[in-house]
Amino acid sequence: MAALIEGKKAPSFKGKDQNGKMISLSDFKGQNVVLYFYPQDDTPTCTVQACNLRDNYEGLIKAGYVVFGVSSDTEKSHQKFIDKQSLPFSLIADTDLTVHHAFGTWVEKSMYGRAYMGTARTTFVIDEAGKLAEIIEKVDTKNHTAQVLK
Repeated sequence: MAALIEGKKAPSFKGKDQNGKMISLSDFKGQNVVLYFYPQDDTPTCTVQACNLRDNYEGLIKAGYVVFGVSSDTEKSHQKFIDKQSLPFSLIADTDLTVHHAFGTWVEKSMYGRAYMGTARTTFVIDEAGKLAEIIEKVDTKNHTAQVLK
């Protein structure tokens, strides 16, 4: 992830949300965007993170943020996750990993000595000018909104 640097322009991206609607970073020019990458819908840690953002969503909106989650899950999986957890924000279905690759979040991971490719849980705060205001690599899932708003 060394390629992306705070203060530099965020990569442009396009991806479909849970409803099949195309979402592009350029659609949100002039707005602050929280783009958070997470490994998988409806898993314990990812649910804690999504629910922290949900529970503090009003504060994020008042602070001027638009929130999007990104994972490699399908639109259908995202819709189930949104419905189950009452998430008020859209989730981008990056099944072809285009957005992951643009942001450097598809990385080699290891579990029980076995290497595999997966999502690096990372949040990008993009300012009104489309620049990376902050890159949060050590995400505290239980207190994620506080990390964004600090």
